[in-house]
Amino acid sequence: MKDISNYSLLRHNTFGIKASCSRFVEFASVEEGLQVADLVRREDMPFLIIGGGSNLLLTRNFNGIVLRSAISDIAVQTFSNHSLVRVGSGMEWDGFVSWCIDHNLYGAENLSLIPGDVGASAVQNIGAYGAEACDIIDKVEAIRIADGKLVEICAEDCAYGYRQSRFKHEWKNRYLITHVVFRLSNDFSPRLDYGNLRAELQQQGIDQPTARQLRSVIIDVRRRKLPDPHVLGNAGSFFMNPVVGRAKYEQLHSEYPQMPHYSIDDQHEKIPAGWLIEQTGWKGRSMGRAGVHDKQALVLVNLGGATGAEVVALCNAVRHDVQQKFGITIEPEVNIV
Repeated sequence: MKDISNYSLLRHNTFGIKASCSRFVEFASVEEGLQVADLVRREDMPFLIIGGGSNLLLTRNFNGIVLRSAISDIAVQTFSNHSLVRVGSGMEWDGFVSWCIDHNLYGAENLSLIPGDVGASAVQNIGAYGAEACDIIDKVEAIRIADGKLVEICAEDCAYGYRQSRFKHEWKNRYLITHVVFRLSNDFSPRLDYGNLRAELQQQGIDQPTARQLRSVIIDVRRRKLPDPHVLGNAGSFFMNPVVGRAKYEQLHSEYPQMPHYSIDDQHEKIPAGWLIEQTGWKGRSMGRAGVHDKQALVLVNLGGATGAEVVALCNAVRHDVQQKFGITIEPEVNIV
């Protein structure tokens, strides 16, 4: 177990924000996690649980304990048509997706190249290209901080929704996630009807892709659209795509017939936040050292030396202009601390 005082968090946030914490504790097993839960109960200090830092914006030094899982084991139970894969919460998410394909286990391939750790996938309910983590999560194993008990939480009890879970709200800071159990298929059945996946595959002459080919195409698309955080600090998609009621959608559609949208149900439509932001003229613009990415308006970037406060100021300016133009409030997906 790592336990370090006055620790820099620079390499633990993909925005590249310079910030530190009073104490950094990393646990690499369930046993160490139990010790960490005991430490948190004994210490009269605020604490922050992080993963890979890909969904985190630090606006200040954290005067407390930062906790991180480094558990990275994998175990598989195989059944006739599916497998249950138990994965340590500290494993890199994309490494897990690659491992699944290498072992002929399917269901995670559309979530390729999403940054972060496995534990965060169960908190954030990550999603891309028509798939979400909750589609394949069977249960979450965790340590309840209040009493140090090991618990198993069924996916149905996590109240998963679009980038939402109870871990983000009423359960925030109540659990240390140690493992996530995924239910994966033993047979590959590709999801190709979201966005431009079919067109990308057809350009390569692929009609019936393998899981590895689908993963490769998704990685290519993401790399073209999203900046590399090692080059340009960012946290991926900064805003959630808003869901609006039928009346609001029809009003906007009459004004902007070219507006992209995705049907949620008979009464709701999802509108891409990136499109809304682009219509306000923010794409490629900056405020000080923070900017809106010139290839994907959904992404805010650190142009070099930006503070968390500068990124928040840009966020607020973008939200204001979207609200003024469309009457829609877009919400940050990123955890702002």
